[in-house]
Amino acid sequence: MTQAGSGAPLRRTLGVGDAVVIGLGSMVGAGIFAALAPAARAAGSGLLLGLGVAAVVAYCNALSSARLAAVYPASGGTYVYGRERLGDFWGYLAGWAFVVGKTASCAAMALTVGAYVWPGQAHAVAVASVVALTAVNYGGVQKAAWLTRAIVAVVLAVLAAVVVVCLGSGEADAGRLDLGAPDDVGGVLQAAGLLFFAFAGYARIATLGEEVRDPARTIPRAIPLALGIALVVYAAVAVAVLSVLGAGELGEATAPLADAVRAAGVPGLVPVVRAGAAVAALGSLLALILGVSRTTLAMARDRHLPGALAAVHPRFQVPHRAELAVGAVVAVLAATVDVRGAIGFSSFGVLAYYAVANASAWTLDSAAVSRIVPVVGLLGCAVLAFSLPGMAVGVGAAVLGVGAAAYGVRRWWAGRSG
Repeated sequence: MTQAGSGAPLRRTLGVGDAVVIGLGSMVGAGIFAALAPAARAAGSGLLLGLGVAAVVAYCNALSSARLAAVYPASGGTYVYGRERLGDFWGYLAGWAFVVGKTASCAAMALTVGAYVWPGQAHAVAVASVVALTAVNYGGVQKAAWLTRAIVAVVLAVLAAVVVVCLGSGEADAGRLDLGAPDDVGGVLQAAGLLFFAFAGYARIATLGEEVRDPARTIPRAIPLALGIALVVYAAVAVAVLSVLGAGELGEATAPLADAVRAAGVPGLVPVVRAGAAVAALGSLLALILGVSRTTLAMARDRHLPGALAAVHPRFQVPHRAELAVGAVVAVLAATVDVRGAIGFSSFGVLAYYAVANASAWTLDSAAVSRIVPVVGLLGCAVLAFSLPGMAVGVGAAVLGVGAAAYGVRRWWAGRSG
């Protein structure tokens, strides 16, 4: 069977609903089951304020991404936007931050599945999950969208049950929400940076720009819609869990949603929450592999990655080599590495990615009003990135530096070769 050429276009099959579902599958995933605890530990009584800050930065990023995606409806997201608006290097750096950071996120989500499904064999389950979902993506993006739709439905049902049980129990106390002024502004910003990790799924919609119908209309509608739904869900869950556990107990929880329903007096719901967390992690992993492989495709087309990864399968119309390469790397990481610490690094990479998106959107229009959103988004990304734990900032900056150095060496070698 002959392979499609590297320049072959992908098939446009996704509508607004499919794009929203893929974004939700990334956002309303394992993050909401795990991120609340470290965020509460960082922010204390300022947890809800941290959620609000993360949402504002995410919304600015979403508007900037939506405007850019309408102008450049091609696979690759901010990699393409940065290249077209700011220059080749900035597009490359955005793509590098996305691919490396989200590859680590893929491994983290796979290990989350393993930890919930079979804690004693978490690595084996993680590898099996990566193999299975890579096969689903290989079969075509439409199949992936349908599976993501089912996963999102299950996760939303579980989260709704958690909210109803917690708020309807006699243990709920509005006083635990403690909406007063935060004690530690730095802690609120760090919590916002950690919670931003759970909002970042709308990037997957932009990276699928070559596979949505009428992208100039579909993407600007799908991105804010998916983000708005995710924010409502997160706020409801955060309020429900806080009202039962309080910030102190929530910050010490290892499985915050499961602990909340147990504290609410419904221990029978704990296995359902655990199952929901596993399904949510699968949904995140599915969408992450989808998005990383598309950015890999775009970078391979420009020879920033091996050109062989740009091939599109003649039957399934997917970047099959990129998907297999991403799946293989993630499987190796999931089998050998504890990537819990990589979540902070991933957040740093994602914030760097969106900083380039906002800078790119700033160049679209010279009107001062049109530039307010990208300026707020850019400053927000910078503040949240450097508010993350020191290790995450150090590793993230080092990895971005390695990527920049590799770009410089490549350009030097190309110039020397004539």
